[in-house]
Amino acid sequence: MIEITPTLFLDEREVRFEFTRASGPGGQNVNKVATSVQLRFDYQASTSLPPDVKQRLAQQAHHRINEQGVLVIEAHRFRSQAKNRQDALDRLVTLIRRAFDVPRKRKRTQPTLASKQRRLADKKQRSEIKRARRNFEAE
Repeated sequence: MIEITPTLFLDEREVRFEFTRASGPGGQNVNKVATSVQLRFDYQASTSLPPDVKQRLAQQAHHRINEQGVLVIEAHRFRSQAKNRQDALDRLVTLIRRAFDVPRKRKRTQPTLASKQRRLADKKQRSEIKRARRNFEAE
């Protein structure tokens, strides 16, 4: 089980890993060993996540979701497969934790009288600067 929060756990069977050869540092080792990790998580079919978390996860990570509705995270920062696997899992946990937080509603406010007066004073000053730049001989 993968711990997301103290009360929420993700079943490891819901997460699939695919390993490929990575580009980047590693010398000849890169050509021989599949160290790059592609984590695949079908969040819609997950029984571990509540529906509202699934919806927020889809909104926040929409660029990582493919046509089949599977969340894909690629990790190839490290030279070892184990570190890349852990990196991908950590990023998945971070995404789900962020989706777990319910965003606060924005309270609409109105500008204060002082801020309105400052805005108008700035506009008037800017207008005076532009008026002073005009070519008077053309008039």
